[in-house]
Amino acid sequence: MPELQPLQAGHAEAVLAFELANRAYFAASISDRGDAYFDHFADRFDALLSEQEAGVCAFYVLVADDGSVLGRFNLVDLEDGTAELGYRVAEHATGRGVATAAVQHLCHLAATHHALHTLRAGTSPQNLASQRVLTKAGFTPTTPPAPAGKADTWYERDLTA
Repeated sequence: MPELQPLQAGHAEAVLAFELANRAYFAASISDRGDAYFDHFADRFDALLSEQEAGVCAFYVLVADDGSVLGRFNLVDLEDGTAELGYRVAEHATGRGVATAAVQHLCHLAATHHALHTLRAGTSPQNLASQRVLTKAGFTPTTPPAPAGKADTWYERDLTA
């Protein structure tokens, strides 16, 4: 049974493998991270751990029984009881409810462990799968539109309801 775990230093190798194995799949629906991301992965990973340690963000990985990473689930810009949710799931794990279950669990953790009351998540209008995940996880479309340079379709969930 996959387990949602807080990101730790020991996850670095599995996260890199996840990102490399799914690079083309992710690039089909969101901007590619670029070669520099992979060339400097260790530094970027350490920076994430530092942000998490500082309480600015909370990063999670969905780990399969064999230790591989099935997905990444992030709470970024934790401030004033709100945060932005971001996630990506391995291509081979899609369509089985994995993302929905992990997002629902992360919503619970956001409220109970991070004292958040509102989560926001953005998607591109073409990313219907992500929109379905958010809707199934209790998010509703919201306005106003996203800030310039951000996703076009935004969803929000009140964690106190």
